[in-house]
Amino acid sequence: MRVIDLSTPIDASKWEPEAVVHEITTPAEGARHMSAEMLEHFGVHFDPAVLPDQELLSIDTLTLTSHTGTHVDAPSHYGSRASYGEPRHIDQMPLEWFQRPGVVLDISGFGVGAVRAEQLAKELDRIGYRPQPLDIVILRTGADRLAGTPEYFTSFTGLDASAVHYLLDLGIRVIGTDAFSLDAPFGHMIKRFQESGDASVLWPAHFAGREREYCQIERLANLDALPVPFGFTVSCFPVRIAGAGAGWARAVALLDA
Repeated sequence: MRVIDLSTPIDASKWEPEAVVHEITTPAEGARHMSAEMLEHFGVHFDPAVLPDQELLSIDTLTLTSHTGTHVDAPSHYGSRASYGEPRHIDQMPLEWFQRPGVVLDISGFGVGAVRAEQLAKELDRIGYRPQPLDIVILRTGADRLAGTPEYFTSFTGLDASAVHYLLDLGIRVIGTDAFSLDAPFGHMIKRFQESGDASVLWPAHFAGREREYCQIERLANLDALPVPFGFTVSCFPVRIAGAGAGWARAVALLDA
């Protein structure tokens, strides 16, 4: 079996709108910390010098949002109420949604803005595939080449409401993108709203999740490494964070060797 990594790393050295803080306790510091803890809590004197190289274990402490790096959005992220009932959190979503046959749609030629349903249908016709219920559809926008820069958050292609509902009508319950968001960039949406006064242009892909239950995978990467547009499996199990609107995921594509 061939495994292709479709995930972006969580990297505190890269630019993020909400900065990642990564604090590292080195193995040597870990040994000294453990020695102090042993004395404080158990009254035991322990000399780290008896350890190989006077080291114990490293510890990484991170401060970040659940939407940093590749992650899965749960229905509760889209709003506190939904027409179908109480939106579920990420730890409540069915695991069978997150390892399914995948299909990648190339929308990299559309530029900044939102793709419509008919444009997705045209791309499916081009590759000759009809999605089956619970397939995972992932969108290659090409935005992942900008990851780690401010432009990653302002220059990408999203979906409008018609495109999301088109996929949901096919039985899709997980839609992924290599862009920062499944919606068009914030600035693009605000400009359209200011010009038209039409609030439906604001976060239509996310707000579709208030009408129908589905999950998004955002901030995928490396979709151009997929050798075929379908005929592979996507595995993207989210971390089980209780009561959260999203969970980080190590998304991969699984192909027969």
